[in-house]
Amino acid sequence: MEQWKVNLAVLWCGQFLVLAGMTMIIPFLSLYLQQDLGLTDEHEIATWAGVIFAGNFVTSFLFQPLWGKLADRYGRKVMLLRSGFGMAIVITLMGFATSPLHLLLLRMLNGTISGFSPASISLISATTPKDRVGFAMGTLQSGSIAGTILGPFIGGLMADAFGFRPIFYITGALLFSASLLALLTVKEPFDRKEAARAPQVSVLQGLRELNHVPQINALLAVTFLIQFAMLAPMPLIPLYVQELHGSTENLAFLAGFVGSVTGLSNMIASPLLGRLSDRIGPHRILGVALVGAGLMFIPQALVGSVWQLLISRFLLGIFLGGLIPTVNALIRLHTPDGMEARAYSFNTSMLALGNMSGPIIGGLLSGWTGIEGVFYLSAFLLLLNALWVRRSLYDRKRQSVVGGK
Repeated sequence: MEQWKVNLAVLWCGQFLVLAGMTMIIPFLSLYLQQDLGLTDEHEIATWAGVIFAGNFVTSFLFQPLWGKLADRYGRKVMLLRSGFGMAIVITLMGFATSPLHLLLLRMLNGTISGFSPASISLISATTPKDRVGFAMGTLQSGSIAGTILGPFIGGLMADAFGFRPIFYITGALLFSASLLALLTVKEPFDRKEAARAPQVSVLQGLRELNHVPQINALLAVTFLIQFAMLAPMPLIPLYVQELHGSTENLAFLAGFVGSVTGLSNMIASPLLGRLSDRIGPHRILGVALVGAGLMFIPQALVGSVWQLLISRFLLGIFLGGLIPTVNALIRLHTPDGMEARAYSFNTSMLALGNMSGPIIGGLLSGWTGIEGVFYLSAFLLLLNALWVRRSLYDRKRQSVVGGK
């Protein structure tokens, strides 16, 4: 097997395990706080659960650019292994927590040392043939989505079978195994001496340099808006499903199905659209996917039944499947040489910012407009971003072609 295919297969497994490990805690976090860590007040449990879950994303947002800078200097594989082995240890330690504060600090530490995903994306982009980058990015994205979808499901099954604490030990062991496999099989042609000779700039200076590339700004905005638009209505979906369903029968199943069906279609569409982008260009896929995703939010505000909502969200996932892979491919295309890992780390920071702000702003807005207003806001922002992308990517590309002639 060609080395780039080996890298892709191993890092697909790593992406799946990392994202599954991150989301596996969702179904039982409140129960873990109640049954193992001794909390009794419902409001206190809900508050701690929200803070603990968000803590990982807060520190991830802050520290990703630092790891990106170091990856450009010392190599992506080194950063990938640092993150993989580090998270394996921290997640295992979560099983030994004796108070909510311990769990919060460990989740924040986990976010601090995380960086497996941007390092994987950067490594794949650097080692994959140019005519297969779209396919590789789409395949890698499917691993992330699969982990995000199946993580809560696997976590719930394991909680019933083994209890809460063993889940952390098992997840840590799996992450350690995936990191060990990457150590032994993943290869990266990285010249440290050449990287060391490159001018060293601070994280802020690196951000300023990337900000001078208008295409990068537009692509970072796409990443933020994808996560914001996806997560803004998510906390409200169960209540919306209850309103549409009209009863409590099978409510939990339907709410979970509605929440996961977008990820399912996303996982299926990502490799296919990634392969198509290799043929017709990622710029075209990104434009169509942005407009399509924006439009698919509108019928969600107008549906009259759960099944109509399911269909709308399934179609939304298809268009979303064309966003992340093409964004990653275009970031590689427009990033100055030697700053690829840093660009991907800033992209991951924007993803974490969307994860944090989406549910908060969506919840606040729904108080005035209902969940329908959140759907309309998501549609408006994605369509507005499509115009920005057209101006930054399409128009400038056309101007460069005309200027070249």
